[in-house]
Amino acid sequence: MKKKLKDALHRYKVEAFKMTHMSAEEQKEVAREIMEHTAQALQNAYHFHFDKDTSPHRVETFQMIKSVLLESMLPPVVEKIMRRITVLEHQQLHMVKLLDELMEILSDE
Repeated sequence: MKKKLKDALHRYKVEAFKMTHMSAEEQKEVAREIMEHTAQALQNAYHFHFDKDTSPHRVETFQMIKSVLLESMLPPVVEKIMRRITVLEHQQLHMVKLLDELMEILSDE
């Protein structure tokens, strides 16, 4: 039983390592997922409604700042965050598989 538990833990560690140190093919697969998450996050940008008495110059300035942020500064930051979230999601999936395997081993004994 100890050997089975040790093997299951080792398999999890190997899978977690593979997720953080991926090959080029695996990176392409995960990169697509990351880009989808990034695009969704950027599409969910807030829309602001201004009062009628707000000057048009102020509204235009605000819209310009918002567009610069959404188009140039924010995407790399959001992509890094989404990359980390995606890696953590995959590691969590492997952890759930490990827990299922451990429960099976313990119930068999």
